[in-house]
Amino acid sequence: MAEVKALEITERPAVADGNWRAAALALPAVRFVQGWIYWGGGSRRFIYGPQKLDPHGHWMAYKFQTALPGAILGSGRLIAFLLHHFVLLYAAVIFFSAVELVAGAMLIAGLLTRAAAVATIGLSVVLMLMFGWQGATCIDEWTMAASNLGMGVTLALAGGGAYALDNVLLRQRPGLAGSVWFRWLGGSLPLPLAERTFRNLALALLAFTVVFVVATYSYYRGSVISAFHSGPVSPSRHHISLGRGKLSSDGTVSFDAYIDAGTAAAPANIIAAELTRNGTVIERWDGKALAALPKSAFHNDFPYQQFKAGFAGITAGVGAMAQITLPPAGNALHLSGQGYRLTVITVNGHRFTLALGRVEKP
Repeated sequence: MAEVKALEITERPAVADGNWRAAALALPAVRFVQGWIYWGGGSRRFIYGPQKLDPHGHWMAYKFQTALPGAILGSGRLIAFLLHHFVLLYAAVIFFSAVELVAGAMLIAGLLTRAAAVATIGLSVVLMLMFGWQGATCIDEWTMAASNLGMGVTLALAGGGAYALDNVLLRQRPGLAGSVWFRWLGGSLPLPLAERTFRNLALALLAFTVVFVVATYSYYRGSVISAFHSGPVSPSRHHISLGRGKLSSDGTVSFDAYIDAGTAAAPANIIAAELTRNGTVIERWDGKALAALPKSAFHNDFPYQQFKAGFAGITAGVGAMAQITLPPAGNALHLSGQGYRLTVITVNGHRFTLALGRVEKP
């Protein structure tokens, strides 16, 4: 009786048998590439590059922090929260990497293909929100995640096609054809839906994919209803936001700094800082003075990407936040009043200026 019911279900697929067979032969390439991309990401950390999961080295936390300046829809707040809570951060990195590894392997093998595809859809959406803005010459991270999203939706709807372990399971246990969970999680058979319902589901997922992809592309680069632009956050030119400046009468300056734009491939380098009033330079810290700053001069918000003294000044990666203190440059100053400004100068000649408040007692 169970076999009869199974046959009844398989005789009422959401798509015609001929079309289903053609799709089954076309899908393995999509399934393999999607699986290989995610398996590759997970295997690099668990197998081939385990140092990426070593919290005592340059591990994945650094990569997550570089996403902070351009992460959207609240994902930046989540990243910052995790960066401040090591246990949760490490658990998230392990979980994210494990999902990549397992889902990727399942897609390559064609095992519970739809379940694995749905997992990669979730990963793609998260990656687009967090890292979609990055890419110095084009939106590299967005492009890969958008492609993965489209492939994931396709596999979730159509299954894994031919040459998959799901098919082996079905041949060994024909009764699975009548199992609702296998039809939804596996990839051998059409979804157990009437043709009209399947069409509505496919159109809904298409609409989500189109809107999400086009909207994020427009936000990151324009070229949809506006001219092409480099994005709200530049992925190529470093930008330093300065704030909460304080000036003491002896010339000591403290301020907050945040690398809130730029490429994650190279750090920003500050080679000089100037204290001015009405255009006149009162104090100047050259690269040698900045490079000689002690660790106590930097109070970083996060233990990963940090501001620190470098070879020829101050260096910091994208996403670094810190309160920096510049000691008197050497002149015996007795400052008073207001109207002072601090300017930091990068190796590329870019200047970032902060108005300082009234002079405080040291």
